[in-house]
Amino acid sequence: MFATLLGPLPRPPLPEGSPAEALVDACLELQAEHGLEPATDGGWALVPGDVVGSWRATAERADRLVKAMVAGPLSCGRDAGLVRREILALADAGCRWIEVHEPVAASLAADVAARARFADEHRALTRDLGPDVHLTLAITGGNADAAGIDTILAGAYGSLAVDLIDGPDNWRLAVAVPGERGVICGALSAHAGSDDGPELLLWAARYAAGSKGRGMARVGLATSGSMRDLSWDEAAIKVRRLGDAARLVGLRAQDQRAALDPRAVDIRSAALGRVGPRPAPRARKRS
Repeated sequence: MFATLLGPLPRPPLPEGSPAEALVDACLELQAEHGLEPATDGGWALVPGDVVGSWRATAERADRLVKAMVAGPLSCGRDAGLVRREILALADAGCRWIEVHEPVAASLAADVAARARFADEHRALTRDLGPDVHLTLAITGGNADAAGIDTILAGAYGSLAVDLIDGPDNWRLAVAVPGERGVICGALSAHAGSDDGPELLLWAARYAAGSKGRGMARVGLATSGSMRDLSWDEAAIKVRRLGDAARLVGLRAQDQRAALDPRAVDIRSAALGRVGPRPAPRARKRS
C-alpha cells in the first residue's frame, strides 16, 4: 500500500526569487514527511522542457523513489513516437516509474474511431519496454469508463491511476483492471473545502484490493488531480491526510478504530445506527 500525487502542488511559501531547487526541495520534504512514495517534483520542473533532465535532477535531491510524469500523445497533441523517445530516454537514465497522463480519455466514449486510435497509440507507446520500468496510465478530470477497459489498458501499463472525484464512474475501470496490474485510487479530492476524512480513502483502498483478487500490495491512494489552485497550507493538509490514510490501511482493526469513525470498521454498529456500545438500560423507578 502506498500514496502518491496525481498532479502538481501549489507554489511553496518561499520568498520571491527563490531558486527552483528550493521549491522542489519543499515539495519533496512535504511528501517525505507524510510517507508519499513514489514522489514527484510537485510540478516545479528543475529543467523546463527537459523531462529527463528534470527527473534526474529531482531524483538526485530525493531520499526515495521519484517518478517521472509524461503527457500522453493524444492529450498533448504530439506524435506518439516523440513521447516514446522520452519514455525510452527516462528508462535509460534509470527512471523506474513513469506516469503517462491522458485526460483526453474522458472524451472517448461516443467516438469509435477515437477509441481505436487511443488503443493503437498506447500499444505503440509502451511496447517492449522491459520489466524494469513500471508504467502507469493516469486519467484525471472526468469519467473515462465508457471507453472500456480494453481500450484504456491496450498499452502495456503496469497500473491504472484514475480520478474518482471528478470521474466517479471511473470505478468501473478500476475494478475491471486485471488482478496482476495495479490500481491507484485518486480518491482524495484536489478541491478546496472537501471532506478528506480517512474513512472514504480506506474504503477505496479495500474495494480496489478486493477486485480481481488484486490484494493491497497492488493498490495505491492518490490525490484526484492538480492542487495548483489551492494554498500551500490547504495542499499540505491534504498530503498529510493522504499519508495518514495509507498508514492506517496496514493497522489492525482495533488500532484503526482509534482514528476512524467506528461505522467504517464496525458494520453491525453502522447498520444499527450506533457508533459505540449499546447504552445501559435505565433503572426502573420503584412504585
